[in-house]
Amino acid sequence: MSKIGLYFGTFNPIHVGHLIIANHMVEHSDLDEIWMVVTPHNPFKKKSSLLDNHHRFEMVYKATEDYPKIKPSDIEFKLAQPNYTVHTLAHISEIHPEKEFCLIMGEDNLKSLHKWKNYETILEHHHIYVYPRIADGMVEHQFKNHSKIHKVDAPIVQISSTAIRNGIKDKKNIKPLLTKEVWEYVDEMNFYRK
Repeated sequence: MSKIGLYFGTFNPIHVGHLIIANHMVEHSDLDEIWMVVTPHNPFKKKSSLLDNHHRFEMVYKATEDYPKIKPSDIEFKLAQPNYTVHTLAHISEIHPEKEFCLIMGEDNLKSLHKWKNYETILEHHHIYVYPRIADGMVEHQFKNHSKIHKVDAPIVQISSTAIRNGIKDKKNIKPLLTKEVWEYVDEMNFYRK
């Protein structure tokens, strides 16, 4: 049974930091593939800086084309909103019973995992692979030596999509932070300029 790590994000835009982490996770753990799950625009949130789902999916597709073990996923686009990770995991496991799905998250998310909807169900059925992040707060005691939570010693990447969007708006050169394909798409489509 192949093991798939699900890496959720708005990827607005996807940047080299996301790829560094995804690639490290798939190369330095027992995961066979990473699926970059593009989270949809929440219809209840007014977030004008968030590009449409298909544009963000297209950027993830372009960014991961050269990485056979990293694939884009639009699985959440088809689910009712607002959606919870526990529902996505149940849905994807039903569609692909031949695969084992694991969650990939930053340490910052692990610190708030106890607030997630049905987090006990997630831990009962899925392993979680955690990469380091610089963040305040403590990891809950119950998650410290949990048999389903695996810390992967990935590089700490301090690149944010927000900073990239602001940089583009302020006419800064942010090219080193995006793959060539993603930068060309962003540039051609005139994204994040205003």
